Amino acid sequence: MLAVLESACATTGIRHAPFEAVTVRSFTRDDVARWDEYVLRHEQGSLFHAAAWHHGVCSAFPHKPHYFLAERGRRVVGVLPLFLVNSFLAGRMLVSVPYGVGGGILADDSVVAGELYRAARELAKRRNCATLELRQRGSEIADSTSSTPYAYFTRELPARGVDVLSWLPRKARAATRQARDRYELRIIHGDEHLATVWDLYSRNVRRLASINYPRSFFRGLRDATPGKHWVSLVMQKDRPVAGAMTFLFKDRVMPYFFGATGDARVCHAANFLYWQLMERGASEGFRVFDFGRSRRDNVGSYDFKRFHGFEPKPLSYVVDVLNGGPPPDLSPGDRRFQWARAIWPYLPLALTRGLGGRLSRHLTG
Repeated sequence: MLAVLESACATTGIRHAPFEAVTVRSFTRDDVARWDEYVLRHEQGSLFHAAAWHHGVCSAFPHKPHYFLAERGRRVVGVLPLFLVNSFLAGRMLVSVPYGVGGGILADDSVVAGELYRAARELAKRRNCATLELRQRGSEIADSTSSTPYAYFTRELPARGVDVLSWLPRKARAATRQARDRYELRIIHGDEHLATVWDLYSRNVRRLASINYPRSFFRGLRDATPGKHWVSLVMQKDRPVAGAMTFLFKDRVMPYFFGATGDARVCHAANFLYWQLMERGASEGFRVFDFGRSRRDNVGSYDFKRFHGFEPKPLSYVVDVLNGGPPPDLSPGDRRFQWARAIWPYLPLALTRGLGGRLSRHLTG
């Protein structure tokens, strides 16, 4: 397995190093600053590795965090964020990280990566986990890598915000201009709109036959990312028609939670919203617009991103099934959920919001 890990390290830019003593221990509150400094410094470091995601998940879900810090002496040389998830649908899982698109091992070299991987497997065995999942994009741990039903989408932004509209493909550009000129949409930003964004989001996912995350998750992430997020609403006259919570990390603009009214498509509210976020991001010096992931069978979301000039890239994760058998499928497309998805859009909103918040504890996003 170590040889396989070293092959994976080569594909993700982790260096090989001569043997030096590596200590792997549990993260403590005193390590927050050093942990985040390492995540920011590492080429593959993401919001999902940062302490902010730890705070957001812990504020809304009962999952037990197990964050591993690797050191040589007092120097941080690797990190691995993990959560223990007890799911009645898939058994006990160790996941890096739930509700995130990314995660997994960050390490200076293959020796450190191997030590972190061993620590994770040992913990998974001690806790009788069925699965260890590391959401490492592009990893090629041959014995463990599992394809997902998702693709992810990123694109480099223009150097200037004023160039974003002309940078969009023709059809997306036309829809955006209609939203601006014909429907006179406008955007407002501010944390005071978070409750409205969550309201739009929870209505939207019910309409799409998916479950919502609890509002406390939004609040926890807001509180953990001061100055590093935007809460945005698209207004048609005085009525909110779409909204998003967007995270800012390193050089990336990441719209992560989205919601809209049932008639938002008529006025192209989503086109207008993402144009405004792209324009603001480019104007403030961000280089990459990270459109996140979409299921390949979710034609609406998948094609919307493609029509904005984003090319889909296949998404695979490192999945160790410790008790044998295929990896668990908790995606909305799984056949076990078909009957529930058929009735979900017709249930009262008050019911789906509360039930969704509870059910999301047993899923990993």
